[in-house]
Order: sequence, then structure tokens, then C-alpha cells
Amino acid sequence: MAKIQMKTPLVEMDGDEMTRIIWKQIKDIVILPYVDLKTEYFDLGLKHRDETADQVTIDAANRTNELGVAVKCATITPNAQRMTEYNLHTMWKSPNGTIRAILDGTVFRAPILVKGIKPFVSCWEKPITIARHAYGDVYRDTEFLVDGPCRADLVLTYPDGRQESQTIFEYKDAGVVQGLYNTDKSISAFATSCFEYALDTNQDLWFATKDTISKKYDGRFKEIFQNIYDTQYKDKFEAAGITYFYTLIDDAVARVMRSSGGFVWALKNYDGDVMSDMLASACGSLAMMTSVLVSPKGVYEYEAAHGTVTRHYYRHLKGEQTSTNPMATLFAWSGALRKRAQLDELPELEAFADKIEKASIETIEEEFGGILKMGYYKTWMDKSEDASNRQEYMEYINRYYALEKVAYEKILGAYPDNAEFLSGTAAELARKLEFPKDSMDVFVGFIDGIKSSLTNGDELDMEAIDDDYQINLSIDYEKLYYNMRDAKADWLYNIKAWKDILSEEKRNEITKEYRESNMAHSEHIGRNDPCPCGSGKKYKNCCGKKG
Repeated sequence: MAKIQMKTPLVEMDGDEMTRIIWKQIKDIVILPYVDLKTEYFDLGLKHRDETADQVTIDAANRTNELGVAVKCATITPNAQRMTEYNLHTMWKSPNGTIRAILDGTVFRAPILVKGIKPFVSCWEKPITIARHAYGDVYRDTEFLVDGPCRADLVLTYPDGRQESQTIFEYKDAGVVQGLYNTDKSISAFATSCFEYALDTNQDLWFATKDTISKKYDGRFKEIFQNIYDTQYKDKFEAAGITYFYTLIDDAVARVMRSSGGFVWALKNYDGDVMSDMLASACGSLAMMTSVLVSPKGVYEYEAAHGTVTRHYYRHLKGEQTSTNPMATLFAWSGALRKRAQLDELPELEAFADKIEKASIETIEEEFGGILKMGYYKTWMDKSEDASNRQEYMEYINRYYALEKVAYEKILGAYPDNAEFLSGTAAELARKLEFPKDSMDVFVGFIDGIKSSLTNGDELDMEAIDDDYQINLSIDYEKLYYNMRDAKADWLYNIKAWKDILSEEKRNEITKEYRESNMAHSEHIGRNDPCPCGSGKKYKNCCGKKG
């Protein structure tokens, strides 16, 4: 089979530790068998950066400016520990920071969404792209520790010797002071990159700062964005059917949490840093985030959003088996190949990049789909009954008990106006009751446990429960309290919220009824009692089930 041809090489920046190993595997397995890959290689591994006094990073960035598209592996930004570990000549700066400064670029990060791994924010249906202005502000600040009483002034000194000054604060005792800066040139480049990226991806653009408080600093960002939009992009946006929208950052956060996604959110340096990590966490992890640096001149540098996966690398060096999520690195390669193909008009290469991403997503969805097809209920039953590995079994059961208590505290605490709270899809209800995203099988076990205390329990098809299964918990609270007594679950029937649901007299009455029932039927074993066979399982999941 003839390999797919390229015209212009990519700038390839190799990196460190586990991601360096994944980098080579992706090239060897996914790309080289099918593409006549052309790259100009730069080794940004920490050892080589030290050997070249970091000149290799500068050379790679300059060549990216010339060729237009680069793909970068994750790299180490050294700290004191790394200085010793690698015997470095000096504590080199972040290579990402060096590259961003040379390219004058903006970092765009967006989650990779797959079926079965839903964002924690249930209304997010499409990716939200964070555009971070990766220059200046707190990352290039000047700071002082104030030892005692003094006056802090902000002073501007012009080339002709003229000065402007303003008192920041009159200190009466110790404290701190910080100076930040940015430039019109960098802000304009940031704005231009954001408008271009929004047009390129056909998405609305939001921009948010706090100009009501920072009237000059943040106000300057707002002013430059608006001026560039009005003079250069308004007609283009209207023709494309997309919009530019400015709002205060606190309002933007509230809007984002209610949105369905599908837009670019432009943010200053620190805001973008924080919100991109929030977005990554809400959508899975940084291993499921794309990241691309875009300059106002249309230069693109694709990279994984995460670090070098040090912990896995140390295990790898010991010969231990590891499993590292390669998605972000795969998408860095596919993004770079696609952009190179678009610039060089190579439809076959562009289609190949699309297929890499499609195959990667389908692989995860098929694997996760297999778990869903097996069913949460079956997973729960298998794990809650299999005591062959005593330690794993006890960890699973103890996890269930811990989550069960939290869920009941949420349910009882929401009484009496909790009808809406106790309704929704299985995934929605699990989040309300604070079951982690990876514990849907435990949640279904909880539903199985509360089922006998529901007035509509017979309507539940346990084996059919998936993320989208509709559940309405109509609870008979007297029956629930009785069943907790019957299960001898003192950690549940002693939850403080019970006193606001059932009077002390009613609770005593139910307790008396439970005790009399057990006296009258001394041979009776409750469904939730420990099985007398000694297996450690509940009776309903052991001999009671067999009977």
C-alpha cells in the first residue's frame, strides 16, 4: 500500500518521560505505516535542553514560525528536585512559556467528548474551548515582601526622564505587594488569535474580564477586543453566522454552567489557567483535552494538555507494566497533520487525521459500551457477591456503605419538598446523591437496597438501568425506617434528619414493631441480615437468593 504523501514538514518537538515513550509508539504504530512522514526534529527532552543551554527550544520555536505547524510532546519544567535528578546547569524556564513568547500565541484547549463519559455538568453537550492569553499578568509579576511600615508607589519612567507615580498603599506593618503588566501588542495578538480561531472553527466567541473593578487594566483588554472586532471582524462574524459576546467573568461563569457548550471562551492568563483545569476535570481529565497554540499570524503548535506522567515513567523504568491514556497526544498529532494538510491542500492526509480521531473515540466508546451492555446491575451483583478476593470484596462493600450513608443523608435532608430532587435520569440522580462518576454500579446497588422501601419499587427494572434510565424515588419513610432497623443499620436509622421526618413516638412505635416481629419469628433472617452460612454477604445475595 502506497503511503500518504506530505509536502511541507512539521516541526516535531520531542519531550520527556512517559509521554516520550508514548510519542514514539504513536509514530511507530499509528502514523509511519501509513504516512510518508516529513518532520524537522527537535529534541526538547530536559537533558538535551541542558546540553544546548535551551537553545534547542528557541530554534524549534523559530522554525515553527517559518514552517507554520508544529507538534510538541509534553516536557519537564524543572524545579529544585529536577535540578538534582538531572544534574542541570541551571533551572531552565518552561519550554512552553518560551515557545509562547516567541510565537506570541494564544492557547486553545477543548475537551475530547466521548459517549459514556459524560461531563459532570449535565447540560454540556458540545465542547467548550478555553482560549487562554498566555502572556504577562501574574505569571510575569514583580513581588515584594514588605517588612514593616512603608509606602508602596507605582512609578512610570519615560525615555525623556518624565515620571508618573501613584501611591499603591501606605503600610503600617508587614505585608506583600505585587506588580503586574501586559502590552497592547500582546493583547491585540490575543484578540486577533481568538477571532481567527472562532472563524476557523465556526463557533461563537465569549470574552470575560472584571472591568467594573479593574477599570484600566481589565478595561484595556475589553477596549482592544471590541475595537478589533468592530473594525476587522464584525462583518466576517455576521457572514459566518457567529457572534462575539463580552460579559463580566462572574456572569460568564454562571452562563457557562447553564450552557450547552459549543463556543470559544477567551480569558486572561490566570483565569484561563484555572478555568481550563476546571473544564478538564469536569469532562474527565487533562488526558482528554486537546491543546493548540495559535499565533495571530496563523502559526499552529499542537500539544497534549497534560504533563509527562512521571509516576508511570518511574514504574516503567522498574520494568513494571503501566497503562497511560494516549488520547491527548494522539489528538496533538492528528491536529497537526490535519492543519498541515489544509495548508498544503492534501485531502488524503486530512482524511487520515480525521480517521485517527474517529478510531480513537470509537475504541473508547466500544469498550465503555461493552461495560454498559453488561449492565450496572450485573456489575453490582457480580462484585457484591464475589468474595474470592477478600480484600477487594471488603473494599467494595465498605465503599458501598460509605456512599450509601451519604446518599441517605442527602435524601433525608431534602425532606419534605424533595419530589423533584428524587427524580431524573440515573446519572442525574447519582450526581445529586454524590455517587462518583465511576461508581454507577454502586449507585444501582443503592437503588436495589432502597427498592423495597418505595411505593413504586415494582416499576423499577434493575437490569435495564443505564445512565439515561428515568428514576422516581417515591419513598415510604415509615417502611424505610423499619427496613433500616431490620438491617441493623444503626448508621442509617440514627441519621439526625430522621427526627424531622418521623416523630420520636412514631420511631419508637416502629422500633417496637420490629422487635416484636423478630421475637415472634425467631428463626426469620432479614433480607439485609448477614447470611448465617458465614460468607460475609447479605442473606438476600447469598442463601436467600438460592432459596
